Amino acid sequence: MLTKFAVKNYRGFKDRIEWDLSSPSNYSFNTDAIKDGVVKNGIIYGPNGAGKSNLALAIFDIILHLTQKQRNIHQLDTIINVFHPKDSVSFEYSFQFEQNVIEYFYSKGIEGIEKETIVIDGVTLFRLDNKELSIVSADFPMTEDVKQQLATSGNKVSVLSYIWSVYPLTSDHPLMKLKTFVEGMLLFWNHEDRGFAGFDENISTLEEFIIANGFVEDFADFLKSVSGQEFKFKEAKEGDKQLICDMGEGVPFQKIRSTGTSSLTLLYFWSKKLSKASFVMIDEFDAFYHYALSFNVCKRLFQLPCQLFVTSHNTYLMSNDLLRPDCNFIINHNTIKPLNACTDKELRWGNNIEKMYRGNAFEL
Repeated sequence: MLTKFAVKNYRGFKDRIEWDLSSPSNYSFNTDAIKDGVVKNGIIYGPNGAGKSNLALAIFDIILHLTQKQRNIHQLDTIINVFHPKDSVSFEYSFQFEQNVIEYFYSKGIEGIEKETIVIDGVTLFRLDNKELSIVSADFPMTEDVKQQLATSGNKVSVLSYIWSVYPLTSDHPLMKLKTFVEGMLLFWNHEDRGFAGFDENISTLEEFIIANGFVEDFADFLKSVSGQEFKFKEAKEGDKQLICDMGEGVPFQKIRSTGTSSLTLLYFWSKKLSKASFVMIDEFDAFYHYALSFNVCKRLFQLPCQLFVTSHNTYLMSNDLLRPDCNFIINHNTIKPLNACTDKELRWGNNIEKMYRGNAFEL
């Protein structure tokens, strides 16, 4: 699981911002939101322009140089803070896999990785710094020529990616656990445009996926259970690429679905794939949802086994009936903290934390 992330000089984050998931409180309710002492589920709130989307994109920068999974144009836009264009962007990740703690640090400029270090259980395996590579662990022997090539390569090859591709590792090796986790990371959104990063290498059309996998009736049941909408679809034939509603001679689903229902279709698509996901973020997941629908969708999402977070403006979700104060985060002014760390008051089950939030009871 991801336990901590920090980034500096990335887009709007001029200064270092750290998101700590490793220190939940001891609330006795909604304990499923915590796993192995780490926050498993949460919601990130903040005013427009506070950095919710940038935080998500920053976290998923790791997939760019360590995987061949889907990359999105938003990740490839200018990532360096405009006030410090000559400085590098630094990333810090901490992971926990059973008894192993992995820390991964790297910095990058316009041309790619410039520094890179990985530490397992307090022991440094390698360090790349100023075009010099030192391999501390004897598990990964390299000649001086190879180290020199990795340190000075024009295409800025990640040392960790090289180790994964060259050295045979057992499935229970901490580095392989990290590889599985990173390849299972997924970020997606459906607001002004639709997109995703990580997890998959390509994507089919949503309706084609539903038809090809025999999910038509299941999809109709999903829409009814989460939103109360009833759709009856005509029986799909092999090769069909769009859902047809059983109305008169048939009406294409995409012509009558609302924007919110279109967003639910995207959510359904990903929900069918998330059994293999490790870490998921959905940016502005409820941009087109009724507030009650947002609550129902969150209930479903937080039942998934993966570590999963969403961003939202909907304070109706800021409820102890859904999560708990240490799983609701506020981001603003280059800082992100859980609600319980934003007040000196003791927060309990009976508190109306949404009302407190609207009353400016929480300060960063």
